[in-house]
Amino acid sequence: MQLTGIHHLTAITADAPGNLRFYTETLGMRLVKKTVNQDDTSAYHLFYGDGAATPGTDLTFFDWPVAPERRGRHSISRTSLRVAGIPSLEWWRERLAEANVQYGEIIELDGRATLDFEDPEGQRLRLVNDGGAGVAHPWEHSPVPAQHQIRGLGPITISVPRLDYTEVVLLQVMNMRKAREYPSPDGQGDVHVFEMGPGGPAAELHVAVQPGLPISEQGAGGVHHVAFRTPDVAGLHEWTERLGQFRLPSSGEVERYYFRSLYFREPNGILFEIATDGPGFDVDEPLDSLGERLSLPPFLEAKRAAIEANLKPLD
Repeated sequence: MQLTGIHHLTAITADAPGNLRFYTETLGMRLVKKTVNQDDTSAYHLFYGDGAATPGTDLTFFDWPVAPERRGRHSISRTSLRVAGIPSLEWWRERLAEANVQYGEIIELDGRATLDFEDPEGQRLRLVNDGGAGVAHPWEHSPVPAQHQIRGLGPITISVPRLDYTEVVLLQVMNMRKAREYPSPDGQGDVHVFEMGPGGPAAELHVAVQPGLPISEQGAGGVHHVAFRTPDVAGLHEWTERLGQFRLPSSGEVERYYFRSLYFREPNGILFEIATDGPGFDVDEPLDSLGERLSLPPFLEAKRAAIEANLKPLD
């Protein structure tokens, strides 16, 4: 019983039009689903991914009018995005500079070449060289050349004050494997690497132990939750049963239409989700026109007029 990698990561923006411009025009990702937060239909839920909307490539955003994140521990602190090779990192460094994006230097971190940067709201991102491993699905309409496009999500880093309680959940409940550790690049503690399924940069959670940081407060430029992959509903049923066996409180299974989900919190309050790979974003619109119109799951379709009237324009 194994999770197979990172499914998606959901962050927060207070500027949906600016967010759309940055992730599609500057980063060249595809808007694969334009929908709403199913628990708060006044807010957009925007999904950016690769050309085929592949599970494991989705960086998503809730559009909420909130104050900026207060950074600290008890949080998801950095999101990695995979690219193929050091030449791609060098290409991205030039592109980020031309776009006046705040970025760092290309450095080796945990044995991989990386490049840190931030989006206009301070979302902390990291490009990671994955060596070109696995199949890529470039988006043909991206402003970024196919060989340099973002290939999917890489390791996700969380910040906690102590390792022990979180480690118990990761190892004993979620069946991850502890692989190694390395010093945090900001000098704030060590980072412990946990891997799942096949391992590798698309299937790692990095846990930074940083007791000296203040407690974070979620907001714009921060992350709401991270989701892990399970292949199908049968697998999700097994995870639901497993959380129950460990008496770990959860949401129970939630039907999101594009996938089915299970939510729970690790001991520091960080929200985790386990999500199925399917049925996928092309269940209600053709693959070649994903994201071009507002998509709503069937249980919200009757409210379309009211929902659309309450959403602000994205352009």
